[in-house]
Amino acid sequence: QVQLVESGGGLVQAGGSLRLSCAASGRTFSTYYMAWFRQAPGKEREFVTDINRSGDSTFYADSVKGRFTISRDNAKNTVYLQMNSLIPEDTAVYYCAARNTYGLGNSNPRMYSYWGQGTQVTVSS
Repeated sequence: QVQLVESGGGLVQAGGSLRLSCAASGRTFSTYYMAWFRQAPGKEREFVTDINRSGDSTFYADSVKGRFTISRDNAKNTVYLQMNSLIPEDTAVYYCAARNTYGLGNSNPRMYSYWGQGTQVTVSS
């Protein structure tokens, strides 16, 4: 069982930056692939990025490639999402998620066993 708690969301102007954190409970954090999804009002949950167990491989959706960076610290049971050059279209609730299946770029929410409660990111124009 893994519990995930996101933090770091807020209101930022276009062009600004935010860093999200997702703290995980339990001793098995390093055995999970971790991901970030987002969901804007009236839209489906969208895959943003994921990272492998050791943190040395990542995958990004085209919409955030070059602007967002995912990383993890297994000693701190935490995964991060550094978001730069934010645009209004990035406005959404951001969720971290965990799965124990192999392979990067898994964008199917149903493959993820554990989810955080979400943190709101709002980018003003």
